[in-house]
Amino acid sequence: MRIEQLQAFLAVVDTGNFGQAARDRGVTQSTISRQIQALETDLGAPLFHRHTQAQLTVAGERCLPRARKICQEWQNLTQDVQELMAGKQSDLCVAAIHSVCSYLLPPILQKFCRTHPQVQLRVTALGSDRALKVLRDGLVDVAVVMNNPAFTASADMVSEILYEEAIEVLMAADHPLSKCYSLTAAEIARYPQITFKDGYGMQRLTQNWFATAGVTPHIAMELNTLDAFRGTIRQGECLALLPQSALTEIPQDPTLVTREIAAVNGQPPLQRQVILATTSDRLYIPPIQAFYELVCSFYSSDSPTATQQPPSHERNIPRIA
Repeated sequence: MRIEQLQAFLAVVDTGNFGQAARDRGVTQSTISRQIQALETDLGAPLFHRHTQAQLTVAGERCLPRARKICQEWQNLTQDVQELMAGKQSDLCVAAIHSVCSYLLPPILQKFCRTHPQVQLRVTALGSDRALKVLRDGLVDVAVVMNNPAFTASADMVSEILYEEAIEVLMAADHPLSKCYSLTAAEIARYPQITFKDGYGMQRLTQNWFATAGVTPHIAMELNTLDAFRGTIRQGECLALLPQSALTEIPQDPTLVTREIAAVNGQPPLQRQVILATTSDRLYIPPIQAFYELVCSFYSSDSPTATQQPPSHERNIPRIA
């Protein structure tokens, strides 16, 4: 059964004859006849008495209200999709890691709201792996997160590298390791660690880094907010590996310090890669495409607003104008 057959059936009902139905639909009378015959074959019953005036059979009467409902739903669906592809989208859902939500997204969100006042932005702070999963599942439109090839390598995903930033060690100002300028994995692993909860890219990144270094850290606790990290670490000897963008307020806090992670055996220091991701089908939707391009423009290497990774001692996040 095809929608054209139901539409032909309704046209005959509304006009009363096959000839007028064909003219109204812009097809030949033989086409209308074939569509009705095919529908009758699918249903296993005649729908019309073939007289001068087409009259419905009992089966036709039973079919009529459902055919009208199906065709109306099809019309509603077609209109909804056309409006979506024309940019008439009521909301746009963004998932982003906490540091991006706090420091990097606000100016982008403000600019998008000015240029697309008809679109309501919905922003949720999530761990990277969780954000990529809900993007893949269709619950959000765009994600600004740490890269995870397990998700982004999929053929239906589209991603753009926005910036890379160093990972540093956060500790109390009087911690024994505060006297060091840079630290190896073995030195860090001698003290209890605070890490992000499962679903956060930082947990995956640091676990892999310790494993590559051949050391096993003692995970004392898992947290998911930067305030909780700072409050807990200033109380004792626990350490945390955090990205620079999560440490911007540390220079103003006399109870906390950060230290660099040492490059060992010619390997670069530990870094994370932050990306913008969506699905290929969403890039055809104008508001999502506009938001995606706006975020990319803030980080374009050809733009005055390009991200320049600052020296570690400046404690700055990637800057956006």
